[in-house]
Amino acid sequence: MNKLKIITLLLLATVVAKAQIKPDQQWLDSKFSMFIHFGLYSKLGGVWDGQPVREGYSEQIQSFAGIFSDWYAYTALDFNPTKWNADSVVALAKAAGMRSIVFTAKHHDGFCMYGSKYTDFDIVDATPYGRDLMKELSDACRRAGMRFSVYFSLIDWHFPEAYPISSHNADPLTEEHYRYNLQQVEEIMTGYGKISELWFDMGSLTYEQSKGLYDLVNRLQPSCMVSGRLGNNMADFAVMADNAYPDYELGVPWQTAASMFDETWGYRSWQERGSVSDKVREKLHSLLKVVSRGGNYLLNIGPDGDGAVVPFERDVLRGMGDWVHRYAEAIYATRPNPFDTKPSWGDIVCKPKALYLYLYEKPQGNTITFKGIDGKVEEVATLQDKDLPLRYSMRKGTFTISLPDTLRLDSVATIVKVAFDEPFTVTSQHLTKASTFTPQSASKVYGYAALDYYTGYKSLVGYRWGFEKRTSSVEPKIYFTDNELGRQLALTIDGKTERLTLSPGDRWVEYADLTAVRWGDAWLHRGGGIFGTVPYEGCGSIDVTAQDGGWVKVEGYRPGKLQSRRVFPFQSEYMLVEVTADRDLMFPVKVVAGNSAYVLLNGECVFANFYEDRPDKSEKLLLLPLRRGKNQIVMKVYNRFADRLQFGIIPQEEWNVYRMNCGKFNTGIENAHEVSIKAADRHSSMVPMSLENIRLEL
Repeated sequence: MNKLKIITLLLLATVVAKAQIKPDQQWLDSKFSMFIHFGLYSKLGGVWDGQPVREGYSEQIQSFAGIFSDWYAYTALDFNPTKWNADSVVALAKAAGMRSIVFTAKHHDGFCMYGSKYTDFDIVDATPYGRDLMKELSDACRRAGMRFSVYFSLIDWHFPEAYPISSHNADPLTEEHYRYNLQQVEEIMTGYGKISELWFDMGSLTYEQSKGLYDLVNRLQPSCMVSGRLGNNMADFAVMADNAYPDYELGVPWQTAASMFDETWGYRSWQERGSVSDKVREKLHSLLKVVSRGGNYLLNIGPDGDGAVVPFERDVLRGMGDWVHRYAEAIYATRPNPFDTKPSWGDIVCKPKALYLYLYEKPQGNTITFKGIDGKVEEVATLQDKDLPLRYSMRKGTFTISLPDTLRLDSVATIVKVAFDEPFTVTSQHLTKASTFTPQSASKVYGYAALDYYTGYKSLVGYRWGFEKRTSSVEPKIYFTDNELGRQLALTIDGKTERLTLSPGDRWVEYADLTAVRWGDAWLHRGGGIFGTVPYEGCGSIDVTAQDGGWVKVEGYRPGKLQSRRVFPFQSEYMLVEVTADRDLMFPVKVVAGNSAYVLLNGECVFANFYEDRPDKSEKLLLLPLRRGKNQIVMKVYNRFADRLQFGIIPQEEWNVYRMNCGKFNTGIENAHEVSIKAADRHSSMVPMSLENIRLEL
């Protein structure tokens, strides 16, 4: 039977959709960049008053050591990084295999590593060095053909009209501070040549402030990419939380920023550094993990107060470079894993005429098996030993590679290359003969949304289904609820896309079978951290009675009862409710929360949104696919902008259903097809589409 052939570049389609200019293809292909945290804090090296400051990052020592602003400023009198050599730093980045450099123009302390005309708290005016160090680096990058990018802190502990130092660094911007930031960003964008990325960080801006900065960058340098940490989802690429590595498919351009040591980004004189070889392996594994998921890896170094690169970090980068340059073809310009699932033995990347398998361990039985590959294989061999071809076979659409028992794995990853004579194709591994498609049966594509650093979370931005049907056309129907009424979406079937507005056609009322479910107890648990950090996701059933679990039973709970709790800023509350169903069924609930909600059903995320309008109270109808037997609903509410949170899960007795006919779609000539849905009314590809109750029928 013929099947739909999905080209290996399909997973990139969401990246370049709508003729998106930024990021450009070179950025997408580069994969590996250098981050440099270098500033006034480097002179202190994580030490104040003769003692190591062990709390927090060392580049934020002014905050964590409680240093008076004038005392901290006096450090500039002795800051003279004469061992800084911009050309040798660029040469080190190239030796490591990095394709761009992101430099800290200004960190939270407000000290500028360039000559700013809006303050004298900079390296030109306040230090014996007296030179524009950032200009030296931008010039060195240009000479070497290296992309140059700039980090810019949105908060400033030195600017007199800004918010003072806080415990979280996600402070609002006063109007005076916002104007100051605009002025400094403009001088950076107009005085340092071509800027590849403007890497904003921290603060909690209004939508208008984020848009104002984004528009300024876009006006001055239209090709300059803006990082997701500008906030309010005004971004050209998403940035994960510090040292975070997603384990899910992203349909947007993204980057992981990583420090050499999780404990700090700035130089720390007393850091325990360990073995160079161990650190090389650790960071190479991180690089491969990011590359296999389609992202870019931004690895930091922190020069010391004299401007010298720490020998340990220099040696790690050189060690990484030796490996990266040796296996460059399996890293640069690759695309993420084209299959629906991730293998247990490692990771996968691809190019149009090759698969590259990263083996971290030997597969069971020394055998690797793929289904759904269509293409003529020319050769299968490891890049470590190209003269040792591996045995393989192709039978009835199943491709098998047999590894010899004598094969010794590389200490980082053994890379198996499967070369094809022409571009190969991959068939969806989850084809269905069903005619009804729901969010539960979809392959999900995510972005990474963020109003600010602490509200970052994986945001659902697309559904995709594969189906088998012998037909040359289909006439889809979409079913939806009041939540989706008026929404605009993009429906794509076999490459043909139509933009639709969900308008009321047929309408009727569905009634919940209240006798089919029994509501049990409710439990609460205090939390904290970043909104998108939910430790219970993927964990299945939670034992709320465990002594060290921290769950507290809600006395006198009844279904639908709202909880009212005082939750401190940047803290969260988890609510768990148990529901027993006598059969599999869809059951309606209304989720009531503050300015955000993250909902799990039996460990799987069914809804996540941090509302951009920051409401004190939000409500969302969810049709929950309860399974027969006991179910657990877990909701995380997070306080970012309120004094008190009111939240709960309210069973509903009925809900409106709408049906809209979508017209005729011609399909491909194959018997297998693909259909996908994305929102078409979001200002950013990072914003969740919020189409959880939609259902498609073909």
